[in-house]
Amino acid sequence: MDGLTLLTFFSSFSFLFFGIGCFFSPRMKLEFMRYGLNKQQRWLTGALQLLGSTGLFLGLMMSPFLCFVSTIGLFILMLLGLWVRIKIKDSVLQSSPALFYALLNLYLAIQYGAIIFI
Repeated sequence: MDGLTLLTFFSSFSFLFFGIGCFFSPRMKLEFMRYGLNKQQRWLTGALQLLGSTGLFLGLMMSPFLCFVSTIGLFILMLLGLWVRIKIKDSVLQSSPALFYALLNLYLAIQYGAIIFI
């Protein structure tokens, strides 16, 4: 398994669990309340995370373009998550997962974009 595939699986599995957590985890419910976001926004976030995760899984089997689109979507989602964390004045340590996943998905998007467009 090459590095790109490994990182894609890592991102996909991560967002699978994050997405499920948005629907079922009491801890995530409390976190979204702390962010100042409501139940519908939590569910939308979870649905988008699951959609991105599914797109990565299917993209690995079917199409680099699907991986490209999914990583762009997850990158944007994590940028918004980072913005929320900055807005509520979270520490650098508390904000670091959002930054990490934003950068990871940006890297993946660039790699898949190179496969598709170059």
